[in-house]
Amino acid sequence: MKKHIFLLIALVSVAIISAQEQSSISLRPDSAKQIINKNIYGHFAEHLGTCIYGGLWVGENSPIANINGYRKDVFEALKKLEIPVLRWPGGCFADEYHWMDGVGAKANRPKLVNNNWGGTVEDNSFGTHEFLNLCEMLGAEPYISGNVGSGSVEELAKWVQYMTSDSDNPMANLRRQNGREKAWKVKYLGVGNESWGCGGDMLPEYYSDLYRRYAIYCRNYDDNRLFKIASGASDFDYNWTDVLMKKIGNKMNGISVHYYTVTGWNGSKGSATQFTPDEYYWITGKCLDIEDVIKGHIAIMDKYDTKKNIALLVDEWGTWFDEEPGTVRGHLYQQNTMRDAFVAALSLNIFNKYSDRVKMANIAQIANVLQSMVLTRDDKMVLTPTYHVFEMYRVHQDALHIPLEITCATKEIRGRQVPLVSASASVKNNLTHISLANISLDSSQEITINLNAKATNITARILTSKNISDHNTFDKPETVKPADFKDFKLTGNTLKVKLPAKAIVMLEVK
Repeated sequence: MKKHIFLLIALVSVAIISAQEQSSISLRPDSAKQIINKNIYGHFAEHLGTCIYGGLWVGENSPIANINGYRKDVFEALKKLEIPVLRWPGGCFADEYHWMDGVGAKANRPKLVNNNWGGTVEDNSFGTHEFLNLCEMLGAEPYISGNVGSGSVEELAKWVQYMTSDSDNPMANLRRQNGREKAWKVKYLGVGNESWGCGGDMLPEYYSDLYRRYAIYCRNYDDNRLFKIASGASDFDYNWTDVLMKKIGNKMNGISVHYYTVTGWNGSKGSATQFTPDEYYWITGKCLDIEDVIKGHIAIMDKYDTKKNIALLVDEWGTWFDEEPGTVRGHLYQQNTMRDAFVAALSLNIFNKYSDRVKMANIAQIANVLQSMVLTRDDKMVLTPTYHVFEMYRVHQDALHIPLEITCATKEIRGRQVPLVSASASVKNNLTHISLANISLDSSQEITINLNAKATNITARILTSKNISDHNTFDKPETVKPADFKDFKLTGNTLKVKLPAKAIVMLEVK
């Protein structure tokens, strides 16, 4: 009997030991050189599904509480994120959008059929003024995606003049006639979107010539200076980047790349809320592939631009699963679980690491579409797990990136070795912030962090939940939310953290 008891104790001990992994992180503050551009924490709002209408905008006469037509609950939630930059009006929608239809008296604006996304009829009540005024209210830089696919050089040139000129000219005077006396500041201008696909199905050589033509007529007015962005590659299409760097070169200020964490483009992409552990680990591994994508495009850019004057912008990224059952086909409405939170955390940690070249990233999208910040239904709103990651990670904006080294266990999924721990660190205003993510579903991590700097006080917050598929609903809006975290100990310059399974933590070191 005693023999069986001892055996049971031994088995329990092994189980306890196996449920905790050992990891180490060493910070290198003496090697910190690069500022994390705040625009890495940017967002994207496309005329797609209910992202704009019902998400950001309900109109001044709506029974839903609003501020000059903008949903009050959504606006207040987004304001808290300190959104640095917001991209609009698309996406694929941008290359069918004709901006003149969205200015002037709302009663006179023509309706349009959104051919890209479900054939929805829109009334154009949200246009240039509504977008740029929202950016001003949020304190965000506007990023305009211009119509190259179905538009003209004249159309885009006039839009730039309309938005940014304070002179006595036709477009500035039309803006004044439409109620805006002073020009807006518009820095970021995308010359087309996905020109290799929905933006015109072009070859890179043809697009390069087209870009040069468009860009020359998009002028700087008064003290407004445009940051012109070429429509870049999808995923691993390095040839597209090579051709653009060769043919456009310093005539562009930035080049984009799009990367979605998706199981495949043909057939089912899988459920956003119902998935196996294997599918969860595979998705986290797939999201980490964005590092190889970034490194590949940077290597090509470095070949032509050794001084890193041209920025790389990941201006569409995030998860893409099947639409929720019962929702409108083509509206790309998906729920948002702790799995999405991990994709956000891991991706942001990678963007921070390459901040010498990556100067902007825009998660897709801000409301009700794909990996969104908020979900709305009638007069209700819910914050997603991804929202909470962005709220916790905002401390990295414009902070000095601290390089670090991680030693941790990996998990093999379908031939891929997935590291179980991800981290990023930065310092600003004498505060060091360390973001940690333990993607393991069943093992906690005892992480030893060598700060290599003096520390006197630590505070922390954690985002976790009982199940990796947990998400917030309109009936249960706080299933997943941040909480205070105290399972750490500071001894000298060494910090030991006991990070639970499937948890994201933000440490603040003073």
